[in-house]
Amino acid sequence: MPIETLIWLIPVPPLLSFFLIWLFANRNKALSHTIAIVLMAISWIISLYVFLTAITTEHFGAEVFGHSVPWLPTGDGALNMGVMVDPLTAGMLFFVPLTCLLIFIYSVGYHNFGGRLDPHDVHSTGSPAHNGVEPMYSRFFAFLSLFAFGMLLLVVADNLLMMFVGWEIMGLCSYLLIGFWHGRNYDDPKKITPRQAAVKAFMTTRVGDVFMMLGIVYLYFHTGTLSFREILYNEDVLHHLAETPSYIVGLSVAAMVGLLLFAGTVGKSAQFPLHVWLPDAMEGPTPVSAMIHAATMVSAGVYAMVRMFPLMSAGWHHGEALTPPMMAMGFIGAFTALFASTIAVAQRDVKKVLAYSTISQLGYMIAALGIGAYIAAAFHLITHAFFKALLFLGSGSVIHGVEHGVHHTHEHIDPQDMFNMGALRKKMPITFWTFLIGGFALSGFPFVTAGFWSKDEILADAFVANQLVFWVLVISAFLTAFYTMRQIALTFLGEPRTHSAEHAQETAWTMTTPLVILSFFAIFAGFVGVPEHFPALGELFHNLNVNRFHEFIGGTLIEHPEAVEFNVFPLLASIVVGVGGLTLGWLVYGWKPLKAGQPDPLAKPLGPIYTLLENKYYFDELYDFIFVRPARWISEVLVYQVMDKNIIDGFLHGVARVAVAIGIFFKGAEKVIINDPPDRLADFTQWLGRSFRVIQTGRIQSYLLIVMLVAVAFGGVYYLMLSGLVK
Repeated sequence: MPIETLIWLIPVPPLLSFFLIWLFANRNKALSHTIAIVLMAISWIISLYVFLTAITTEHFGAEVFGHSVPWLPTGDGALNMGVMVDPLTAGMLFFVPLTCLLIFIYSVGYHNFGGRLDPHDVHSTGSPAHNGVEPMYSRFFAFLSLFAFGMLLLVVADNLLMMFVGWEIMGLCSYLLIGFWHGRNYDDPKKITPRQAAVKAFMTTRVGDVFMMLGIVYLYFHTGTLSFREILYNEDVLHHLAETPSYIVGLSVAAMVGLLLFAGTVGKSAQFPLHVWLPDAMEGPTPVSAMIHAATMVSAGVYAMVRMFPLMSAGWHHGEALTPPMMAMGFIGAFTALFASTIAVAQRDVKKVLAYSTISQLGYMIAALGIGAYIAAAFHLITHAFFKALLFLGSGSVIHGVEHGVHHTHEHIDPQDMFNMGALRKKMPITFWTFLIGGFALSGFPFVTAGFWSKDEILADAFVANQLVFWVLVISAFLTAFYTMRQIALTFLGEPRTHSAEHAQETAWTMTTPLVILSFFAIFAGFVGVPEHFPALGELFHNLNVNRFHEFIGGTLIEHPEAVEFNVFPLLASIVVGVGGLTLGWLVYGWKPLKAGQPDPLAKPLGPIYTLLENKYYFDELYDFIFVRPARWISEVLVYQVMDKNIIDGFLHGVARVAVAIGIFFKGAEKVIINDPPDRLADFTQWLGRSFRVIQTGRIQSYLLIVMLVAVAFGGVYYLMLSGLVK
């Protein structure tokens, strides 16, 4: 089968899974997850074959795999839809289907461990025959399959429009899956519910998507095409876009389109100031969190910027002033990386710590693109997917372990609060060791984790390109290592701080097996990107023909980007902040583990700063005050009371009153003109009948008498007329 046909088939199995589960397996738990896993595995096998074919093809960047067909006639031509695999796409096809498959397998144990679909939702407990657990279970795998389809469609698309279709499919699926436990409610009115979180995510990401759509339309207006190969790899087109002024003074068309597309990424990848939806998205099931943070959704935002980098940097050369989109990415990415890492330091929810960690790490990637570190951004995107999927699935395993204790002890505690955990390393050893590997990879533990190599490359590029970005990312890396050790210590070390933690137990093999596999990649995936000029290790991996990432991914661009020269300072900085942050976290939380009821050791020293971080800089409250309340006031008062009730309803009621008055007038006219004459005629006829009815006696003598009287009367009149007395 031609490779182009196989590329078309990559997104098909998850889509087929969605329809099969929806139509035929919506009440069969075993069949629904079997269909989802088998078809996702088929998609992974096809993707792996395409990936292996790509990396074994010489000069693959110059000649890529692709095929397109006419889709929409445009008068003098047609808008084509097609698929394409270049080096960047091949890298995405390596980790996206694999991560999705592992999440699918994990989901089986996640939903069956403990025998409940949702331990918090009263609508999901009790007899499955009466509460609809099977349809909910099947619905979950159907939505998850559609989620995977959207991401794979986005990855293999050869044009912006088809990529945007996959982009929006994922937006829909995120809404459906974040709000999957729509029946869950909380006693605390300040705590957001899953359905509220789903609406928040959908509305926030739509803000960015509107700008992105405008960018796509504007780009098509100037180029007449949306094909990546025709725009991003055509120097004449890029030069034209970079030189043509846009509607905004000082911005070229390329800069304007780049900023509009970047706005879409700010929403989808939860960058400041549209970051507020991602932490609340943790209200969805943990496999959904892993899909959003590692395999789909937020990764798609960064992928879009990596894909569109030639347009974002159109007209820029190393050593020259950055383009407006690059400056925006550099500033927002670096700020977001630091901003989110400070919030993560004071969070209690085990998943929300990871959520802010994701926001911070995505900021790293965006900042790297902003300084021109194309390969470093793509490298960190791939390694981050593995260790962040590992951490989220590990957090789900931890939560389930504690929930098992809750079912045993009947304590009223939050099983996601790290301060209700402790000593889980003894109860859940597989989860502990795999989570430790993921945490060390996130922290950038030197030399043996994938996170170190990808993060070090970003810092090395930042040190050369922009010192401000470099130091901001260094501080963020230190905080990342610190809050990661804080999370590990609070969750796994010390003694149990609740009876539920004391009765926790390891989760099912369907949950732990994906953790072990992801742990492998959290360590070894980084070796493919060890710089060739790195002391000792670089030469070793070069001789083993392992570290080909820079060469392979660099082939995506027209001009192969050169690697920065080795500099010991950013390397030492990466090692110091990684190890130093972990060490400080151990000294604060691990050396003397917290006891039950003991507050956070940082709360008292930091004082109001800790409160500020714990409340996420009050951005939710700020946005509620600036956007939500005014929008509610506008809808309830201005729109409903003033416009709808008074103006629109008043106008309609006025029209109704006029219509009623006209109807009353015509009703009176009808009575006088149309109805009254016939009625009077009928009345006269009735009177006449009643008057002459007296002569109808039925006696012949009376009738003869009347005839005689009439004859005499006529005779008299006739006589008078003849005699001239009557004329």
